[in-house]
Order: sequence, then C-alpha cells, then structure tokens
Amino acid sequence: MLIIISTPIGNLGDITQRAAHLLAQADIIACEDTRQTRKLLSLLSISSSAELWAYHDHNGAKVRPKLINVMKAGQQVALASDAGTPLISDPGYKLVTACLENDIPVTAAPGPTAPIVALTLSGLPSDRFSFRVLFLKRKKQPEMHWRKVTF
Repeated sequence: MLIIISTPIGNLGDITQRAAHLLAQADIIACEDTRQTRKLLSLLSISSSAELWAYHDHNGAKVRPKLINVMKAGQQVALASDAGTPLISDPGYKLVTACLENDIPVTAAPGPTAPIVALTLSGLPSDRFSFRVLFLKRKKQPEMHWRKVTF
C-alpha cells in the first residue's frame, strides 16, 4: 500500500495525528530529502523504524520499480514531500500511477497544501479556481513550462 502523507509547511503543529501515526507505522518512507524527513520525524518526536528512501525527479525512474516491488511484497510505503502535500509540484504522481497500474492500493492522509491555504486567505471566490505551477528545466538554457490545474 502507498500512503500519501501531507507534512507541515512551516508550522509543526499542522501535522495531523493520523499522518504522524502513519509515518511511525510505515515500513519505508519515500521522501524528497532523507535529511529533511529525518529532521521532521525527530522534531515531531515520531519514533519510526522505517527505512528512508530518497525519491525525487533525479532518481524516480530508478527507485519507482523498487518501491512497487516492496509494496507488492506487502510492505507499506509512505510518500512524503519536504513540505505540504506530495504530488503538488513534485514527481509523486508517477509513483501513484505505477501503483494504480499494479493494483496497489493508494490512500492519503490529507493536510497542508499551500494553494488551498492561499485561496482561503485571498477573499476570492472559492467555488472555482486555477492553480498554475512553474517548472524550470535546468539545462543549458532554462525553459519555463506551465502546468494548469483547474478545480
């Protein structure tokens, strides 16, 4: 099973009890930066015997099949970003897609998401909005790519 875990965006008190419990129970925590996740676990006093696996744009193609194999073998994997909700401006969607293609259950422990917080504080109508993400490709010539998500 894959569990998508939302992590605090600056205020440690924003972690949910469920998210903390799931992090403590996971066999593996796939995360952007293992140092950041180890620090988060320590600051939140979460005792976990989970292995921390780096999972990001640069190693996703290599690590993703390994994560799929351990989940097929029955291990529970928590996917956490450095701050906020995974899959929002990060490569986690490829892991979710691979899980769905392999009939691996996916669930989420919702929590902080910067675009939603910004919307709720803006005073703008919230029945419909668009969220645009800027992707910078780091090559010789940086290119700007926009991805639009409409709710």
